[in-house]
Amino acid sequence: MSYAPIVPLGGYAGWTFLKRTLPAQKAAFEATSTLKRDEDYFRAKIGTIKTADALVADRRLLGVALGAFGLDADINNKFFIKKVLQDGTLTSGALSNRLADKQYQAFSAAFGFGDYKIPRTQLSDFPDKILTAYKTRQFETAIGDQNGDMRLAMNAERELATLAKRTISEDAKWFNVMGSAPLRQVFEKAFGLPGSFAAIDLDQQLDTFKKKATQFFGDSSIKQFASPEKIDGLVRQFMVRSDASANSTARGAGALQLLQASQQSSATGILSLLR
Repeated sequence: MSYAPIVPLGGYAGWTFLKRTLPAQKAAFEATSTLKRDEDYFRAKIGTIKTADALVADRRLLGVALGAFGLDADINNKFFIKKVLQDGTLTSGALSNRLADKQYQAFSAAFGFGDYKIPRTQLSDFPDKILTAYKTRQFETAIGDQNGDMRLAMNAERELATLAKRTISEDAKWFNVMGSAPLRQVFEKAFGLPGSFAAIDLDQQLDTFKKKATQFFGDSSIKQFASPEKIDGLVRQFMVRSDASANSTARGAGALQLLQASQQSSATGILSLLR
């Protein structure tokens, strides 16, 4: 049994519909047999896992573990994942601390294989925390199969709410945004920045992001997105611009088809006269 989320509209109207129906749709998704089997297996087995080697050796457990952090694509990169887990996060040289995508850092910290003598897999509330994140991410993936912008918006809601509250500098928070492909895409689209923007100097990017945030929201900080209203404003801006861009592309493609059809018709007419 499977459940495909319902996203009947694109743009901000579609986002509003999704938000209104989210509790019911997510509950239906989480009740599917495949997800329930993953949950039951993880609960039954994760307490026996005490090393990174053991986790990586169990593909089914590893799939849930990676899926909880949006790292599903790394399921076959076993040596890399084991290194991320074994290094932990408490030293500056740890692999996860040197990667731009901070989901690896969160992943390593959550399991604790490289940070503590007793890993977090032995804690009673550990399965609940990982499975909650896993089910949320899997639902977002299912939404993305229907509409990619909706998945980006859901990711932005979740990630920004957490990032806004972190006790690091505002510049560090912006660099976290810049290092996250999904978050960067939302901000770049919302702010109307060109595709070539990511190629310029990082300090220039930072300055531009902060100026644009002030222009649109009256505040240059990421901490402002602790407010649901500010996140909704960002998502609305992203959705409106993305929808407008998609419509413009569709209109351009339609005009090109008409032009090509007209040219073909003209050419056919000329050939008939020459026969």
